Amino acid sequence: MGGNGRYWAGVLAAAAICGTAPDRLLPPVTAQSREVLLATTTSTRDAGLLDSLIPVFERTNGYRVKVIAVGSGQALEMGRRGDADVVLAHAPEAERVLVDSGYFVSRRLVMHNDFLIVGPAADPAHLGGMTDALAALRRLAEGRAPFVSRGDQSGTHKLEQKLWRLAGIRPPGAGGWYIEAGHGMGETLQMADEKRAYTITDRATYLAWRAKVQAAPLVEGDPLLYNVYHVLEVNPKNAPRINAAGGKAFAEFLVAPATQALIAEFGKSRFGRSLFIPDAGKVDNW
Repeated sequence: MGGNGRYWAGVLAAAAICGTAPDRLLPPVTAQSREVLLATTTSTRDAGLLDSLIPVFERTNGYRVKVIAVGSGQALEMGRRGDADVVLAHAPEAERVLVDSGYFVSRRLVMHNDFLIVGPAADPAHLGGMTDALAALRRLAEGRAPFVSRGDQSGTHKLEQKLWRLAGIRPPGAGGWYIEAGHGMGETLQMADEKRAYTITDRATYLAWRAKVQAAPLVEGDPLLYNVYHVLEVNPKNAPRINAAGGKAFAEFLVAPATQALIAEFGKSRFGRSLFIPDAGKVDNW
């Protein structure tokens, strides 16, 4: 945890000892810096994780968070332009390029889960039980089984495109068996369900939407389906109008031990398992 995080951990500890409400110990925050603009992937919104974490951050840090949930590609572009104060994304290759180019000053590992290939319960392409994602995509392409792509340059879409490349397949343009949704993960799941089609989804969003769709998980367990999330702080030298202090505070909040514990518990009561696995402080090979 950075210096700011250690400071506020001390403040909150003192508040607990003294019986003082933490909110009363917060420094005055100007109107211009009170809001933190978070650009993030739709999966964190659709799974409900942000609804669980943000109120805790707001109570303990004195900021209000405005969430813009888009594909990871769009979220990263918002950060690059200085239209966001902090970014939570799951597009490792694109993230590294922007960090190396100086658009972000920090990129920290937050958590992971995994992707699934889901489809109609009848499973006409016979993918059920497969653990090889590339073989599954080849089977879909050979049989021209309907497939719904996010089509939005999100982290999920980038992963899907990578898998097609590795499988040696170039999907046709939108139309025919390959359908581009151009929507977030929840809407894409619904579209795939309506069309009795296959799609790729992160596990957290699938579980959160499981009661609303008939799609079944068919392919899982391939290391290529690993899904990792990082928080990135925008470089104020490239975007002087951003709330750098607020962005840093939110980034440090996500990797703080108490927040990581909340992430570890998220989903257990409803689904019997964590929807995200906390990773802050671990070796980051992504």
